[in-house]
Amino acid sequence: QVQLVESGGGLVQPGGSLRLSCAASGFPLDYYAVHWFRQAPGKEREGVSCISSDNSKIYYVDSVKGRFTISRDNAKNTVYLQMNGLKTEDSAAYYCATEPWCYYGEYDHEGQGTQVTVSS
Repeated sequence: QVQLVESGGGLVQPGGSLRLSCAASGFPLDYYAVHWFRQAPGKEREGVSCISSDNSKIYYVDSVKGRFTISRDNAKNTVYLQMNGLKTEDSAAYYCATEPWCYYGEYDHEGQGTQVTVSS
């Protein structure tokens, strides 16, 4: 079964950390760039980070630079988003999606999302 599944979300206090996983099954994730998005209630979906298929290009939205790190484990067919120094404004549903290269804008696979809530 071809699918992309996010996990690792949860409730964390400001300043805390979470690691999100984007696990692929039924296809090789390393054929694709993987983009992490987030969407908070009442807001537009925002691209957070993207990693190219060969890991040579990595991008972050300015608001997460220095706090979030995207990485890939090909053996596990998984891409991670390590989130440190979390802020209340990082609260959102986080999604991953695959595309031929970062910012291509059309997605071959999308997951259902994992909720991140940052609150004291």
